[in-house]
Amino acid sequence: MKPKLLDLFCGAGGASMGLYRAGFDVTGVDIKPQPHYPFPFIQADALTFPLEGYDAYWASPPCQDYAVTRSIPHRDSSQYPRLIEPVRERLLATGKPFIIENPPPAPLANPIMLCGSMFGLRTRRHRLFECHPPLYWLPYAHNHSGRVKAPGNGKSLNIYTGDKDTGNVTVAGHLFSLKAGSQALGIDWMTRDELAEAIPPAYSEYLGKQLMSVLPL
Repeated sequence: MKPKLLDLFCGAGGASMGLYRAGFDVTGVDIKPQPHYPFPFIQADALTFPLEGYDAYWASPPCQDYAVTRSIPHRDSSQYPRLIEPVRERLLATGKPFIIENPPPAPLANPIMLCGSMFGLRTRRHRLFECHPPLYWLPYAHNHSGRVKAPGNGKSLNIYTGDKDTGNVTVAGHLFSLKAGSQALGIDWMTRDELAEAIPPAYSEYLGKQLMSVLPL
């Protein structure tokens, strides 16, 4: 039987897909309807949804007030509640493994940062991950210059990071094509707006495999 993982603030399921590929039985929770979510879905408030009955957790709380755009003059920050702290408190209380995701410069505790260049994706999409228990191993070096370098021996792998030879894609806003964004993130079931917010499944699959390794037998 697969271990059960609850994906809070799941959106359209980018992170969930990677966690499923890592071996979890995934259920998503989001306060908004998610018609394209590819796994069992419950529309509910992630801050109050019961957490019992799961082996591990993933959470991607809304990040607007942590984003760089918080410096825009006259922006009403009360529209964007800071949810990392209450989410962390809830997940710590379970005593089980979990990961919280947000973009830089969110105040995560001892986070690791993943980038599309570590996975051969044609987008960078830097994201921070607070892992409990801590996870330290990165897939490959963080490299925007071209070929991915394997750790240790430094040999070039036959994977490209999205430099000018291959075409780096910025999957944000409204200026990218659905086809290009889908290919860049490795996601083929979302709309453009959903892609703009999505976690590449490659990130969560990599972290999910490490999360699986710390689950009790």
